[in-house]
Amino acid sequence: MSSLTVLDWLMIGAYFAMLVVVIWYTMRKQETSADYFLAGRNIGWFVIGASLFSSNIGSEHLVGLAGSGAKSGVAMAHYELHAWCLLVLGWVLVPFYYRAGVYTMPEFLERRYNTASRWILSLVSLVAYVFTKVSVTVYAGALVIQTLLPELEFRGLNSFWIGAIAVVVITGIYTIFGGLRAVVYTDAAQTVVLILGSLCITGIGLYHLGGWGELREICGSTRFNLWRPMSDPEFPWAGMLFAAPIVGLWYWCTDQYIVQRTLAARNLKIARRGTLLGAYLKITPVFLFIVPGMIAYALAQKGMLHLDSPDKAFPALVSQLLPSGLRGLVVAGLLAALMSSLSSLFNSCSTLFTVDIYKKIKPAASEREMVSVGRVATMVVVLLGLLWIPAMQRVSGALYEYLQSVQAYLAPPMTAVFFLGVFWRRINGTGAVVTLLSGFVLGLLKLGCQVYAGQYAPEDMETLPLLQQLIVAYGNINFLIFCVILFAYCCFTLVLFSLLTPPPLAAQIENLCFAANTDAGRREIRESWNHWDIIHTIIVLLIIVSIYLYFTG
Repeated sequence: MSSLTVLDWLMIGAYFAMLVVVIWYTMRKQETSADYFLAGRNIGWFVIGASLFSSNIGSEHLVGLAGSGAKSGVAMAHYELHAWCLLVLGWVLVPFYYRAGVYTMPEFLERRYNTASRWILSLVSLVAYVFTKVSVTVYAGALVIQTLLPELEFRGLNSFWIGAIAVVVITGIYTIFGGLRAVVYTDAAQTVVLILGSLCITGIGLYHLGGWGELREICGSTRFNLWRPMSDPEFPWAGMLFAAPIVGLWYWCTDQYIVQRTLAARNLKIARRGTLLGAYLKITPVFLFIVPGMIAYALAQKGMLHLDSPDKAFPALVSQLLPSGLRGLVVAGLLAALMSSLSSLFNSCSTLFTVDIYKKIKPAASEREMVSVGRVATMVVVLLGLLWIPAMQRVSGALYEYLQSVQAYLAPPMTAVFFLGVFWRRINGTGAVVTLLSGFVLGLLKLGCQVYAGQYAPEDMETLPLLQQLIVAYGNINFLIFCVILFAYCCFTLVLFSLLTPPPLAAQIENLCFAANTDAGRREIRESWNHWDIIHTIIVLLIIVSIYLYFTG
């Protein structure tokens, strides 16, 4: 295994120098809450699109997607072909978010439904961010640094903890002082580094392997097929066909972590075009991250690469294949992915706490006070993320699959409440509250039963009491199939309780659902797009269909 050379460190140093310049440029104006949380609502389409991509592609993607590719082939590529969900965000939901003038997704729910729905989503989102996204992202980045610099040690701390602490602290500092403007502009710069570094690993990996044909031959048709039989314990085709879009629509269209970028746009046209660029970029992970994982598996099969576990596929390629200099570029790309996702998470958590919780408790808070509270909230999230890392070290299996299974339990109630609320005016606050509460409880119950069921082998079932058998059976339901079942339940519950209670007031739905759009609202939407937006939308959809056809067989 090769260690980093002087040239590699120079490349990494150049990356950090670029980062310092961008951060210095963006930290100069942070006087109001709009400046700090939404970058003054003055961001261009390129920065929005690049930030959407860079925020999404964290170190858990580089590590986890490559690990999934090494373990299962292209099965998880369904999630990366969710570029079409970004089109739904730009064409369907952004107009409602933008005209509502909201800072957060829970704030939009309050406008559409009631205050209770806002509180529920705010609290659930904060807890989920800290205990899933922040900790998983930090864990994955630390795992990369541990693999690349195994001998690094300082005052009893190994390379895993040094990497985790250093990157979290550095990212936390510029997020605390720079707000969303620092986040999105550093994201844009980091996107370039990330794509260049990942292209290098894919190209060099294929060169060492002997080309695309060799990869197909070694991996076989099963690993090159997006669709698995219903008997597949991990990725049954029905689960991927129906569950993956449920998670994708929640993540790309309703999650504060992602949508906050579009809320910072100068206008509706810029916001939509940012989502179009993001959709183009979102297609690339199939070839930049999943394929390298498959390359690592193929090289290991030929005895050309030492691979301890699937989650170490990407760092193993970096440390064992890349020449000096390029290795530094790819490590910089890994750091870029880690820092861009972390900074976005920190800022989103800060925004949720300050706008949806602190501002509700203290409505008279000044603009300067809001910015100060946002910075303190960011520091708290940084600390909580670090404290949760020891638990993440116990994660077994492929990291990305773990993250997707947790999200499959959180997404259904939110997807149902947002989309049915936008498409049907009759959906009301009572239905939303009952759906959110019961949906989250059922999802957490499934997660708890899944952990409990993990200690029993199939042959143990006959010896267990009936109640324990039911708990284990519930926990062993495939996470994708459960996601579909939970979504169906949430839709049914939302409709039922809405119809059993009075309809929402006119003020709660005006310009917040399609049936209640005013003439001025429709005119504003129509003036925000032209034929080029349509053409690029069609191109993105054709590329997605082509990839599906190629990996189906």
